[in-house]
Amino acid sequence: MRTRTLGDLTVPAEGLGCMGMSEFYGTGDQQEAERTIHRALDLGITFLDTADMYGPFTNERLVGQAIAGRRDEVVLATKFGNERGEDGSFRGINGTPDYVRRACDASLQRLGVDVIDLYYQHRVDTKVPIEDTWGALKELVDAGKIRHAGISEAAPETIRRAHAVQPVTAVQTEYSLWTRDPEDDGVLATCAELGIGFVAYSPIGRGFLSGQIRSLDDLAPDDFRRRNPRFQGEAFEQNLRLVDRVREIADEKGVTASQLALAWVMTQSGGPGGRAGNPTIVPIPGTKRVAYLEENAAAVDIALTDDDLRRLDEAAPVGAAAGDRYPDMSTVHR
Repeated sequence: MRTRTLGDLTVPAEGLGCMGMSEFYGTGDQQEAERTIHRALDLGITFLDTADMYGPFTNERLVGQAIAGRRDEVVLATKFGNERGEDGSFRGINGTPDYVRRACDASLQRLGVDVIDLYYQHRVDTKVPIEDTWGALKELVDAGKIRHAGISEAAPETIRRAHAVQPVTAVQTEYSLWTRDPEDDGVLATCAELGIGFVAYSPIGRGFLSGQIRSLDDLAPDDFRRRNPRFQGEAFEQNLRLVDRVREIADEKGVTASQLALAWVMTQSGGPGGRAGNPTIVPIPGTKRVAYLEENAAAVDIALTDDDLRRLDEAAPVGAAAGDRYPDMSTVHR
């Protein structure tokens, strides 16, 4: 697996999102999830992404158990800020310094590690000055509890203010062929200017770009995508047409639609030989099954020609997807 650099943190060119192993995407299977993480490490996909809210709390324990004995191989990322209760209730967004410190200690305990490699502010708490939250993160770096700090779904000015307190190693935001907002809203440009890496979550469009979801009947009854505006009514039908255009190009190249979507995200990365004006970009496709992990891993070897990229731009231009990314967009890009 080739590597890329987020700020001064070296990671594989593709990571693994672990959220769906515990919640949101239907019922999980802990044994298969652990096998998936072990297989990821064997393939060199050592950049693992979790968060305290996934489960809640159970995903960190799962990841910690899976990497026991192999900690030195792993670049471990987790997050704080979306506060939840043990009963699964959502308590809101919390960026207070005291909460940052308590959340970090709790995550270290659940993960069974002494240090977190990349600790993200999961969502921005607009009730707390970003300088206060990031002052607490700087304290955690100085204390040796975290090595690097990141932020998720933040607006350019917020990123700048955080970076002035403690270097932002990575910004994590949704980015894919059907979510190209970071190209248009200044986030990619800000990251490139400040030398910050960019981590793309949901690079396969929450699985939609795989082409395997043709109706809501293809989703489990408790799958959170059933409530997502992009999976509803006319938006769903319009987005299916986008997916079919992408899948047609994938078929011609002899790859899966998921692989093509991942290859496209990786091709957007800046750096030597990359796309001028962009930061380093690393996708973290999520899966809870070994078979899909192996399919995704093969995407790193797919070369896209200028003609491929032109056709994909035509098939899925900026703003082509119908519907909001979340039922409530008030907590993102703040």
